[in-house]
Amino acid sequence: MEGLGNRGPLACLFDGCVYRWYTIDMEYIHDNHTVHLIVYHIIWCPRRRRKILNGPVANRLEQIIHEVANEHNWKIVQLAIQSDHVHLFIRTDPYTLPTDIARLIKGRSSHHMRKEFPHLARMPSLWTRSAFYSTAGNVSSETIQKYIERQSKRD
Repeated sequence: MEGLGNRGPLACLFDGCVYRWYTIDMEYIHDNHTVHLIVYHIIWCPRRRRKILNGPVANRLEQIIHEVANEHNWKIVQLAIQSDHVHLFIRTDPYTLPTDIARLIKGRSSHHMRKEFPHLARMPSLWTRSAFYSTAGNVSSETIQKYIERQSKRD
């Protein structure tokens, strides 16, 4: 995620993968009782890793991912859809489980895409039950040390 800067929406084709970068503020969010910066990297694949996420299918999947993210006030940092898997960097709040993100996106996309694309309806299921989850952020050890030092001075 480092180096995304202020490039704005950018699409480039690289090894059959469509990457989308979105400009979002990677600063801490201050809510009523929390301060947070929560970013997840989530990867999931179609069943049997079939190479089906191309052309209109990939475009529709991107649209659905944005719909779900907008409904839940999640911010997409980066989205890469390859023919056989999806990479998603997404910023959420502390009340959202990462498993819910993938579950909601996979559920809605399977429902809509299998109706809209007949070749997907023939598959027993669109997505595998598996997913990869990782956390990401921009906190350095120096930032943590300064925070601890400030908190120690308050005691």
